[in-house]
Amino acid sequence: MGLGTVVAQTIVNGLMVGMIYVLMAIGFTLVFGIMRIVNFAHGEFYMIGAFVFAIVFDSLGVPVAVSILAAVIVVGLSGVVVERAIFRPFTGDELNGMIASLGLALILQNGALLVLGPSPRSVPAIVDGTVSMAGLVFSLSRMTVIGVGAVAILALYLLVVHTQFGRAMRAVAQDPEIALVQGIRPERVYPIAFALGVALAALAGALMAPVLSVSPFIGLTPTLKAFIVVVIGGLGSIPGAVLGGLLLGLIESAAGTFLSAVVADIAQFVIVIAVVLLRPWGLLGKKEREA
Repeated sequence: MGLGTVVAQTIVNGLMVGMIYVLMAIGFTLVFGIMRIVNFAHGEFYMIGAFVFAIVFDSLGVPVAVSILAAVIVVGLSGVVVERAIFRPFTGDELNGMIASLGLALILQNGALLVLGPSPRSVPAIVDGTVSMAGLVFSLSRMTVIGVGAVAILALYLLVVHTQFGRAMRAVAQDPEIALVQGIRPERVYPIAFALGVALAALAGALMAPVLSVSPFIGLTPTLKAFIVVVIGGLGSIPGAVLGGLLLGLIESAAGTFLSAVVADIAQFVIVIAVVLLRPWGLLGKKEREA
């Protein structure tokens, strides 16, 4: 295998992993930016999305597109219920909201452990075969992950920027009290924003289920990666989440291919430390004004 082929496949792998990080980070930063809640249960919604996809696609034999959609819808609807039942009482109380999310993470993880068991579950590839580009051969499954992730990010961008509800979300994110004066009710925005955030996590879980085995414990690593991406890109910045996620994925893939997995882990934490020291608000985040 030539160097050019190795480099190209490394880039594709980095984009695939980076796209998953982007989906996770956007969902995380969307919830924080609008609701001011650090959702430590974000990875558990990723896990549930992966399990729903695995059951619908592998066990029931439903087509892959419908299975992915089922995972997104099931988790999104559960997000509406979770916001109203668990996070609504802590609106404006960031500390207790964060503690509630930790409790929710434990409940979801242990609930999955009781119902589904601890054994990892393998899922068949969502698409078989390869695709040739410029004389190079790539896994069609990995290219599909990149494509679906890109479409989801574009759809979210159009929703946030070009729809009335998107403008309402941005208004609530900037200042809920001013938004209320303008006739926007934050309590109507919060459940849908939370549902969108966890639905993106579910999409990431569904896309990665065939790549990695599915178990009740798969949510921790994506959550940590989402934290890292948000620190790099800027808390509350969706463009920052896209930049940070793709950057982290490419760095991980390159370091893991040409050096080692240990070096890849060290590299990402060096980058995080550098960003925190040199630009604490993130690459594309906004610096908070001093009072």
